[in-house]
Amino acid sequence: MGKETAKTPLMEQYGKIKATYPDAILLFRVGDFYETYSGDAVKTAKILNITLTKRSNGAAAAVEMAGFPYHALDTYLPKLVRAGQRVAICDQLEDPKLAKTIVKRGVTELVTPGVSVNDNILENRENNFLASVYIEKKHAGISFLDLSTGEFYVAEGGVDYVNKLIQSFRPKELLYERGSKELIQDTFGMGFYIYAIDEWVYSEQAATDRLLKHFQTQSLKGFGIDKLTFGTIAAGAILHYLDITQHTQISNITGIQRIAEDEYVWIDRFTFRNLEIFAPLNEDGHSLIDVIDNTLTPMGSRMLKRWVSLPLKNVTAIRERQQIASYFANNDEVKQKIEDELRNMGDLERLISKVTF
Repeated sequence: MGKETAKTPLMEQYGKIKATYPDAILLFRVGDFYETYSGDAVKTAKILNITLTKRSNGAAAAVEMAGFPYHALDTYLPKLVRAGQRVAICDQLEDPKLAKTIVKRGVTELVTPGVSVNDNILENRENNFLASVYIEKKHAGISFLDLSTGEFYVAEGGVDYVNKLIQSFRPKELLYERGSKELIQDTFGMGFYIYAIDEWVYSEQAATDRLLKHFQTQSLKGFGIDKLTFGTIAAGAILHYLDITQHTQISNITGIQRIAEDEYVWIDRFTFRNLEIFAPLNEDGHSLIDVIDNTLTPMGSRMLKRWVSLPLKNVTAIRERQQIASYFANNDEVKQKIEDELRNMGDLERLISKVTF
């Protein structure tokens, strides 16, 4: 390499790591700062409203740079993710004082809109679902995972049914098989962040093997999903994606639950929107959930949203819920005691998950 194009060792190291994560903003730890360069810097400066400067690249032309103090990561990371960016966090893997040459660095976490356990990114009263869909003609499989709580769901059916599920669960990110972007957007709309995965991941054998490895079982029959070929493919792809994003401590995912089509009333996205169930039509309006959500814990709020998005059809199950509600309505003293306990309770679902992380 000639002197006119030589790069500093630091920028050579950056280039090698960035090449592994070309579609993510790489937060590159340098001393007390996370720095971004070139196109990443332009995006970062715009999203975070911080100064765009330049760093010398040896004898070569200077490159754009934008950065912030490492201790401000919890302030800036949520803004990048909520702007729909994938963010690779590259940390120093050794003490700079002990490094004989350039400090060893590596990506310790890849954060995406659907994969995060950071409290500053998560909405504590909402699930943060990552979804994966596999579609052939008019039939599709779908899976939803909230890494922060360990909830894992799978379903399969016609594309209209799967579309209604997507509207009900409102995932923050949707995974799909590379090469089918146009089909996915034409079928399910464009109201969420989507990301393509290699075709081999969306194969029955690869997906089944990944699920069996995680749950350490010989079959998926015990979960009631062994006949859901498309759903299994979608679910297996989610676990592969966690591998890709460096999320390997996932023992909080202890099971996978089938969503039975005949157990719920299915609502399409136009009805959700027109009834203002989760979002008002007007900017200063209030949704139905805003009005009825008087729950005392994040767990209760997330459960209420699931109940509203998946209305029961089974009369016996509906009456059981009504009887419980009636009991508390007619036994105020018991209700008050339980409320007092709930007010002092943390978010157990997410706290338990953090233990594994």
